[in-house]
Amino acid sequence: MATHDAPRQPAMRGEPPLAERLSQGIQASQDYLLRVQFPDGSWWGELEANCAIHAEYLLLTHFLGKPDPQRWRKIVSYLREQQLPEGGWAVWHGGPSDLNCTVECYFAMKLAGVDPNDPAMRRAREVALALGGVPNTRVFTKMWLALFGQWDWRGTPALPPEMMLVPPWMPGNIYDFAAWARATIVACTVLLSLKPTCHVPSYASIDELYPLGRHRTRYTFGKNGSPLSWTGFFRGVDKGLRLMEMSPVKPLRGVALRKAERWLLERQEADGSWGGIQPPWVYALMALKTLGYPMDHPVMAKGFAGFERFARETADTFHTEPCVSPVWDTCIAMLALQDSGLPPAHPALVKSTEWLLKNQVLDHGGDWQVKRPRLQPGGWAFEFDNATYPDVDDTAMVLIALRKMGWDGNPRMAQALERGAAWMEGMQNRNGGWGSFDVDNTRRLMTTIPFCDFGEVIDPPTEDVTAHALEYFGRAGHESRSAVVQRALRYLYGAQQRDGSWWGRWGVNYVYGLGSVLPALKWAGEDMGQPAVRKAVEWLDSHPNADGGFGEACESYRNPDMAGRGPSTASQTSWALLALIAAGEARGRTARRAVEYLLHTQKPHGSWDEPQFTGTGFPHDFMINYHMYRDYWPLMALGQYREALRQEADNV
Repeated sequence: MATHDAPRQPAMRGEPPLAERLSQGIQASQDYLLRVQFPDGSWWGELEANCAIHAEYLLLTHFLGKPDPQRWRKIVSYLREQQLPEGGWAVWHGGPSDLNCTVECYFAMKLAGVDPNDPAMRRAREVALALGGVPNTRVFTKMWLALFGQWDWRGTPALPPEMMLVPPWMPGNIYDFAAWARATIVACTVLLSLKPTCHVPSYASIDELYPLGRHRTRYTFGKNGSPLSWTGFFRGVDKGLRLMEMSPVKPLRGVALRKAERWLLERQEADGSWGGIQPPWVYALMALKTLGYPMDHPVMAKGFAGFERFARETADTFHTEPCVSPVWDTCIAMLALQDSGLPPAHPALVKSTEWLLKNQVLDHGGDWQVKRPRLQPGGWAFEFDNATYPDVDDTAMVLIALRKMGWDGNPRMAQALERGAAWMEGMQNRNGGWGSFDVDNTRRLMTTIPFCDFGEVIDPPTEDVTAHALEYFGRAGHESRSAVVQRALRYLYGAQQRDGSWWGRWGVNYVYGLGSVLPALKWAGEDMGQPAVRKAVEWLDSHPNADGGFGEACESYRNPDMAGRGPSTASQTSWALLALIAAGEARGRTARRAVEYLLHTQKPHGSWDEPQFTGTGFPHDFMINYHMYRDYWPLMALGQYREALRQEADNV
């Protein structure tokens, strides 16, 4: 969506008053958002992720026997565009070369027929070898390579399908994993037990990415740990399981595989996906293919065809998205338009309201019901089709947007709000916080098994999701003394960092946490002059960049010294501004400079440029650039800023 026309430049002399420029910027932003709304009332921007997912799509088509040379050419063209000058591929814009991403892209390009002597391939090979080559890659990359004979299956962990037979009340069951990891792991139990190998031509071999050669390589995987640690313990368990895999007698294997197969079939969504996200989708298709499902089977045909909705194609390039975000984009775009003064009766808001009401998940059978069997459904999911995994974050933001429409007396609206709020309340964790998809999904033991050397595999409560839920309950009039609100407040105050900030799970990072928590505290009726809030304001006052904007690099997840440090972005500046407004600091210098930054960097067409990745999939390991974050967060912040100034003027 971004264009490359020049941003508005500040006029040092004769610049119109702030109020005039603010109104002009808000109007331009509103006009832009209204132009890009889809006819059905939704908004939906691109989710840009790292290039491994595009490489994996190419590899998937080969595994399924559905190669498309023309599409492969376009994928290679896109990979070339994204390659770093030194030769690797990064996990986020501005990040360093990532070994896993580089190896997967190199292999995909080689399978697509790119000459290994091509300069792009030479540079990629040098980077991969400098980072340790194939032996140093993560478990998932090694699995992909093993599927094509480029890594030995004995260098992958044991993940027996018999875990499907572990009841939900016992440790080690599949519901101990987060929703996003669960379907992936179920599919991987099939692949890691049956160990299929798909032939690739000899020219596609990547033996050259083994620093010591394949014959001298130790086929290892996963994290190492002290023998007295849980990591070391599970290393021992893994060795035992792999010895058992060598036995021809596995009395429960057939039953377990059939249960895994049924589990996957029952959870395919209407659009063909699993969980609405790329990882479980590709692994499920490969698992079912390995179990004997032909490509003309309805499940396989629907699953493969569904990728078209997640694809971006031009005359020269093709790439896929890890997910689509229509519900999230729609409700936040609504909030931005509402906060910036668009009346509820405006046709765009009426259409988006109808669209959201139609997309409420009222189906039974979601995985969340394993721990909440008596709770009635009523949440919203992130995607178009995801009846299995509604989430608290989307539900909270949708409820806020719907409530602000003011359709009092409308029975559909009343029922939607009631069911959504009841579902969200029922998803509160024991400690008062909210996770995203499940309740009390906190068994950290699962993160120490050898298979889990990637991202996040559990779904504990987080500050940002809790804040969004709390904000809704505050807006809905829940008394500050209510048990739901009090438990949430205790959780948030207990989670505040020593420096006054809050960590952000789904947005980068502490700036996002502050932009979520401070508005929630305000709507919950908390004293915004209390020490906890003042400390948060001090953090914000000490972290703007020289240009007045805020930025935070993805590195802050691994290096707390990077908190609040990075190039200014429109979305992160907006989150900081929203936090300052909630804290009563709209007239402060930091807020004014943030507003000036947004107005001066706004493009003539009404949007902003933002190549940085400010969204989070797995903190640090899998980052996302939401292409609409640059559109609606600034509009929301500018709208709230203007309203705050008006209210202060009225109170004078």
